[in-house]
Amino acid sequence: MTEKAFTKNSGGSQPKAAGEASKSERTVIVSGIPDGVLKDEVMADILMIHFQRAKNRGGDVEGVVYPTTTKGVAYITFEDQKVTEKVLKKSEHQLEDKRLPRHYPLKVSLYSQDVFSCISCVLDLSGFGDKYVLEDLVQELQKNITALSFSPLQPNGQISVQGSFPSIQSLKDNLLLKANSLSKTDKKAKCMSSQRSNSKTQKHGVSVESKNNFIHNAVGEKQVVLDTDVYYYMKHILHEDSLAKKSVVSREVTDGEITILYLEKVNASSDPSKLEKAKKKIEDLSAELHSKLQKKRFHLDGSKHEMQMYQHACKRVQPQYSQVLVIPYETHIDVIGSSSDIFGFAQEVKTKVKHYLQKTPQEMIVR
Repeated sequence: MTEKAFTKNSGGSQPKAAGEASKSERTVIVSGIPDGVLKDEVMADILMIHFQRAKNRGGDVEGVVYPTTTKGVAYITFEDQKVTEKVLKKSEHQLEDKRLPRHYPLKVSLYSQDVFSCISCVLDLSGFGDKYVLEDLVQELQKNITALSFSPLQPNGQISVQGSFPSIQSLKDNLLLKANSLSKTDKKAKCMSSQRSNSKTQKHGVSVESKNNFIHNAVGEKQVVLDTDVYYYMKHILHEDSLAKKSVVSREVTDGEITILYLEKVNASSDPSKLEKAKKKIEDLSAELHSKLQKKRFHLDGSKHEMQMYQHACKRVQPQYSQVLVIPYETHIDVIGSSSDIFGFAQEVKTKVKHYLQKTPQEMIVR
């Protein structure tokens, strides 16, 4: 389904003369925007105001694109590249407005720089409800991991979280520590209760892990949390999904921008250390790729003809770039690889698309 984006203009901007900064050089990616708190057009207006304010080192804004295909992310284009540079130099951006329930930390980066800057996931914290006041738990997490943006807590215990992948990993580790702590406490209480009376039933038991899919681990199973784009790259370009040589089998669960890889031994007699080694190898490779890979996104207007042109161009160019992954979606095409590969790939695709614009759809069909 195509998302509706509100593109706001500050008015009065004139077309840029030849030689002036390109649009991409005047555009920043803003992540950490609270999703679902206000109507999209209101949030776009708040973003426009934020980046026009002098205290935020802002200036004249040419346009705001929000929402985008990535939740919590907007594109802000300034009229002057110098304003873009000043905004990027500001160490901290806090989105504040009387229409917002609180202040939200934003991450601002130059367009097409570090595309893995923001991902989002939904947590189910209901399993902690017996031991924690969930609102207090969320406040503690917000205090400990300031780089993350949390949506309002839902009555069912679910909450949306946005931020960088390393921050999401820190959140997962934090919750795992709490879950393990609760498990040990409950096991100790259960043992004491059993000593008092075998007829009494433990009220809580080890319920946290079974209720919360985000932190659940089966016995003898290792869990690796990965950025979905990085996982796809590992799987389709590096072919790291084959773990048979290590006597390990895997299954994946993908939920938007997060993929959880569950690792298990092939059989009970397999060396347990091989499971840990496989987990470490994947985590190390993921961290390495996360720092090296970049992603270019070709935004499409939704027309069948444009989609056909870009898909055809990517197909023709890809054999020259064996280490580039192309992922087509309904509204855009993502291209993932090293910085140099992405630059070359994108330039060649754009050149071919310009050439295709002079042709009819029938002339573009690969024979």
